[in-house]
Amino acid sequence: MKDKIFFESSEMLIINDDFLKTNLVDENSIDLIVTSPPYNVDIKYGAYNDKIPYDVYLQFTEIWLSKANKLLKDDGRMCLNIPLDKNKGGQQSVYADIISIAKKVGFKYHSSIVWNEQNISRRTAWGSWLSASAPYVIAPVEMIAILYKKRWKKESGSGISDITKEEFIEWTNGVWTFMGESKTKIGHPAPFPVELPLRCIKLFSFIGDTVLDPFLGSGSTLIACLHTKRRGIGIEIDRKYCEIAKNRIVNKVRQVQLKFEINEGTD
Repeated sequence: MKDKIFFESSEMLIINDDFLKTNLVDENSIDLIVTSPPYNVDIKYGAYNDKIPYDVYLQFTEIWLSKANKLLKDDGRMCLNIPLDKNKGGQQSVYADIISIAKKVGFKYHSSIVWNEQNISRRTAWGSWLSASAPYVIAPVEMIAILYKKRWKKESGSGISDITKEEFIEWTNGVWTFMGESKTKIGHPAPFPVELPLRCIKLFSFIGDTVLDPFLGSGSTLIACLHTKRRGIGIEIDRKYCEIAKNRIVNKVRQVQLKFEINEGTD
């Protein structure tokens, strides 16, 4: 299975594998999962078909959520970034359906965060234009569901938080407003900004905790782990995206080292 280890350092691990099949992450070993799974809205990924019948998509969702639950510690949490709803290929209550499945496989619900991304539109059609005949209503926001395995109070880990007073006050407000990430800049069809996992990590985990992203994509969750002194594990089926994630991590480490050397030189 070593051929599945794409990149490894003392604090980072990228696994090039299918999350549903991999056995490289131990059960009951993860403190926090932060992820954004495929949305099933026909995004052009390399190794995943993002346009499947909705019932098949929900079956896939149940399988991966069930596995994710097993990997978490008893006081482990998950921050799940998903659409509120969609109208591409028919109106579907994506968020409500996925929350229902999460509860079915053993997750407990804690709360929700509305992410006002500002620069997105979920609209693919207006329905009946300027008419009450059959208009479409679509909210240009995404959701972050906060779920946990068995108990909400976190007792494992270092017990050391790195969140500031100002961050805590702002981020416990359930509406987050910040821009999304550029697809062209990152080279991935659906990247989320580092700000999203960074907030989730600082708010819901301790320094030194292990954070998993089972759909790593461009690596934003691992970049956030670098910023916050957490151990990061990312699983990604597409080798090209593993390479993008690895390069982002290596570049970030170089930037940090360069900044440190410059600061040392000015002392």
